[in-house]
Amino acid sequence: MPKLPIINSRQMVGVLKKFGFVELRHKSSSHLMLKHPDGRWTIVPIHGGRDIPKGTLKSILKATDISLEDLIKNL
Repeated sequence: MPKLPIINSRQMVGVLKKFGFVELRHKSSSHLMLKHPDGRWTIVPIHGGRDIPKGTLKSILKATDISLEDLIKNL
């Protein structure tokens, strides 16, 4: 299994949009909610270009049902 990549929020939002997620709303100024037409949703932290922590990245992948391999292919 490949290692988790180090990515920032802009890259993560771009990958999610490739999988069909759309921006639903800004939960606050630092969090963006994205939803898929089939009902899956997640919140991505937007913190000024900082990298997404590994635990948060794992949680986003689990909530969106995107595999690590698919994430790496779509970066």
